[in-house]
Amino acid sequence: MLKTHIVSFRNTEVAFKAKDDKALKKSYRLFKLMNKSWLLKPGMSLTKLALSLRIPIEPIIKKTIFRHFCGGESLKDCTPVIASLHEHGINAILDFSVEGAFKTDMLDKTRDEIINTVKFAANNAHIPFAVFKITGICFPEILEKKQNDELYSAEDQAKFDRAFKRVGQICREASDNDVKVLIDAEESWMQEAIDEIAFEMIKTYNKNKAVVFNTFQMYCKDSLEKLKQAIEKAHAVGYKLGVKLVRGAYMEKEREHAALNETSSPIHSSKANTDEAYNDALALCLQNLDTVELFAGTHNEYSCYHLANLMQVYNIAYNDKRIWFSQLYGMGDHISFNLAAKGFNVAKYVPYGKVKYVMPYLFRRAQENTSVADQASREFKLLQWEMRRRGLNK
Repeated sequence: MLKTHIVSFRNTEVAFKAKDDKALKKSYRLFKLMNKSWLLKPGMSLTKLALSLRIPIEPIIKKTIFRHFCGGESLKDCTPVIASLHEHGINAILDFSVEGAFKTDMLDKTRDEIINTVKFAANNAHIPFAVFKITGICFPEILEKKQNDELYSAEDQAKFDRAFKRVGQICREASDNDVKVLIDAEESWMQEAIDEIAFEMIKTYNKNKAVVFNTFQMYCKDSLEKLKQAIEKAHAVGYKLGVKLVRGAYMEKEREHAALNETSSPIHSSKANTDEAYNDALALCLQNLDTVELFAGTHNEYSCYHLANLMQVYNIAYNDKRIWFSQLYGMGDHISFNLAAKGFNVAKYVPYGKVKYVMPYLFRRAQENTSVADQASREFKLLQWEMRRRGLNK
């Protein structure tokens, strides 16, 4: 039975203590806009059109949504953000948010930049993880072909082999520098291929401790069973399993893809089922801490309460380095800052990169805030409360 909640996510004074009045007002205005889904969706379409027509709107984007959700355009740009988060007991994870590259030289450049983030983290105690998407260093169509056993040509096989080598170079650099690395999840039609690569890296680099973490998207119907099997295999073979748990970021794309291909959707039919799977996965990981290290990426308040309370029930120290909470930079500050204030391990995902390359990430953040029930409304309401508490005019 769970004990009483040990942390409050309604303390807006703690949640927004890193924002001065000017920054708070800017965040308030941005989420007020994002709270209007009827305006946001056409706005995204117009933004995509403007970018495709090379209309110079990047300066506007950079001063608004980019500044709120990203650390900057380079590693150096992120330094003030890292320092500000650390001042409040929160770590940073620098995410070079480039994906779906279309040229081989871009794949190699992305690999090199991810390795730069590993080296940067190795020299900063407040950056415990590196992270990357495999579609940043492998053509998405090659991953899809691999999943469908359609690497028929020598050229396609060579492209996959080069991508596998790039992943290995990143993971080896992380292992050599004692930096943990998260491999993000992607769409279901390439996820099995990504899992195959990730588990090869886990078997190679996680013999004594979790260096490589694979991501389980719990909105997929089969993810809980896959997690159970992964834990059983780690126990049997004798390596550590790095587990990143998320609900999932591609809900609309998954349903559209399933409808287009006349197949059943791989994701749960209800949010309640996803929530149940996520919370069951948290408990499963904590019950296997001899083998598992857990990175819980979620903006769901109940899941954060649930994990914190389970740690108390199982007598696990709040700062146990095998357990991390994480939210995205620019979102969920009421969760991140209040957890950190209680002594839990918290890390914010801090995306960075040139504005034009991080637009897919920013569009997903906008979609997430409109598709997840009350996400933007909740953020907006909390900002409202803090504005009132400070006596600020809107």
